[in-house]
Amino acid sequence: MNTQILTTPSGETYPIKTGSGLLQSIGTELAAITKPCRVMIVSDSNVAPLYLLKVKKSLAEAGFFTQTHVVPAGEESKSVAVLGELLEAFAEAHLTRTDLAVALGGGVIGDLTGFAAGCYLRGIRFVQIPTTLVAAVDASVGGKTAVNLAHGKNLAGLFHQPIGVYCDVDTLQTLPEHEIADGAAEAIKHGILDDPALFDIYENGNPAEKYEEIIVRSVIYKSKIVMEDPNEKGVRKMLNLGHTPAHAIERLSNFAISHGHAVAIGLAIVARASVRRGILDSDESARIINTIRRSG
Repeated sequence: MNTQILTTPSGETYPIKTGSGLLQSIGTELAAITKPCRVMIVSDSNVAPLYLLKVKKSLAEAGFFTQTHVVPAGEESKSVAVLGELLEAFAEAHLTRTDLAVALGGGVIGDLTGFAAGCYLRGIRFVQIPTTLVAAVDASVGGKTAVNLAHGKNLAGLFHQPIGVYCDVDTLQTLPEHEIADGAAEAIKHGILDDPALFDIYENGNPAEKYEEIIVRSVIYKSKIVMEDPNEKGVRKMLNLGHTPAHAIERLSNFAISHGHAVAIGLAIVARASVRRGILDSDESARIINTIRRSG
């Protein structure tokens, strides 16, 4: 198991753990950083049948009092309406500031749960348990949370850091190929920005054999950026590489095109535009585009 510690300039510190079997031991993991309390596990209709009972059992065995809230799978749940329902569920469960929300799922669940946790009682603690590659390499780290509005993606949100992130690589075995490709786009982005070895895994290697390394390398890079600029006022904006066209693509497709697929297209658009502006040579642009294609 790999453990990274993220510390923000304000002094917020939390572990980011990556390895096999973390779902079974999540109760023990959380008991190491907080006293037993009420826990609201938030998941979606795809993930809950696979992992909810396992997580609930582990938490209960560690002394936590668990309740659950399951939303429909998909981008449609990243809405003000579903956010309101989740906040009401927190209230009905009598959560207090000493209690905990747990996001069990992909990026939508992480965004939704983190935003609700940041709003409820002006902020309660939450934990990220990403079950998709895109969430593990990107969305679960850094405290950015949001929901979509009619006028665009992620227009309502806040920064709210989790108290822990637990990436169980075993969950990737149940993902369809298109979701693995979604995560590849974000990992390739990190490789382009800072990590040639990570980029090489996708350009020349076999990513399916190196998911743990891919996640750890991405977490190390993103943690470094978040520790320097937690509220995206400067250097953290680099992590949005490819995302400006990606968000437009998602919105124009009415979210029929997934976030990761849109980011892949966005990276290709930026690579080509960078050649035209003299920022990138054509050979490097071709490497980026070919690597994206190779990754699905």
